[in-house]
Amino acid sequence: MIYQIKRGALDLKRGAQAFFQHEAAGGLILMAAAACAMLMENSPVSWLYDALLSTPVAVQIGVLEINKPLLLWINDGLMAIFFFLVGLEIKREIVEGRLSNFDQAALPVIAAVGGMAGPAAVYVAFNYGDPVALGGWAIPAATDIAFALGILALLGSRVPVSLKVFLLALAIIDDLGAIIIIALFYTSELSVSSLGIAVAGVAVLAWLNWRGVNRLAPYLAVGTVIWVCVLKSGVHATLAGVIIALFVPLSGGSEDEESLLKRTEHGLAPWVVFGVMPVFAFANAGVDLRGMSLDILFAGIPLGIAAGLFFGKQIGIMSFVWLSVKAGIARLPSGVTWGQIYGVSLLAGIGFTMSLFIGTLAFSDPANSAAVRLGVLSGSLVAGLSGYIVLRLATREDAGERYPGASANASA
Repeated sequence: MIYQIKRGALDLKRGAQAFFQHEAAGGLILMAAAACAMLMENSPVSWLYDALLSTPVAVQIGVLEINKPLLLWINDGLMAIFFFLVGLEIKREIVEGRLSNFDQAALPVIAAVGGMAGPAAVYVAFNYGDPVALGGWAIPAATDIAFALGILALLGSRVPVSLKVFLLALAIIDDLGAIIIIALFYTSELSVSSLGIAVAGVAVLAWLNWRGVNRLAPYLAVGTVIWVCVLKSGVHATLAGVIIALFVPLSGGSEDEESLLKRTEHGLAPWVVFGVMPVFAFANAGVDLRGMSLDILFAGIPLGIAAGLFFGKQIGIMSFVWLSVKAGIARLPSGVTWGQIYGVSLLAGIGFTMSLFIGTLAFSDPANSAAVRLGVLSGSLVAGLSGYIVLRLATREDAGERYPGASANASA
């Protein structure tokens, strides 16, 4: 009996390890967190969900005080960690990765530009004439890396590695575009004194990098000061995460030593994928559907977001990719078909985390916030299902046989 219990516990442990190591695990947990938020918000315990997110949390050191509800700590604090990881990925890819030379970067860069322009244009078309609603034009321009790669991973070795690399590069550039958009268009009135201290902190980070400091603690200590100053300055605090990441050294202390950036990225990624992002999804995906009618779903904001994610993404990516290939500016990745590119353009319409986040910056009132969540969830769901179906039809043959090593490199 005891042997059977131990064996069952060991099997359970192995099963859990296999699940968390699977590419689709992050997307599945993200989906579960969003579903849990939806269930709670539409159940008799909705008061508990709302009360939890509105719980005041204060941190005070002398005259410096940060007093925000839990929801804003998640959106301003935890998401700064998410953007820190994004910044690490962007720096690594640009310096020595898939975006380090023109041939590799041309197509995903062009696709990402189309993937941001198309959804924004569709959203504006649905909300033209409403100056308040137009503030959300950037919401459908984002792509959720975890969800998109998670769905692609469900197809296993049927999908060529080059297609996964293309989607990952596209999503990373998309994140970079979202960061630029947040900095330029979703910044309130600026505090010059706070920004001045933040700039001084950035100078210290540059000095640490120049001196070759290969320990994370000094960067985090200075980065925390920068985060507080950016938070107080009027610029969105999550951008501090990207700034800090750009100064983390990519070169190792010795030939045999892995760089601080890569060590940090590898160590932080599981915490972000399985912790930060599900918490953010749980805090922001709760939509009260009680009493909701089709008129609300077809209002300008939710319809513009959903249509932007589903139609705008595929139109923007496919048209920009087709024009660049025909003009000889770029070429399709090796072994990738136009049908597979179309499937990826649909998967890129899964905005979810980033779209919800930009939505919190664009609209603060509860009515529009609910409309944003409704549009993001419905558009992402349709885009994800459609992308999976198209890619399954476009990859009927065993890609593992045609592209040796596809399974081994599935996490590329």
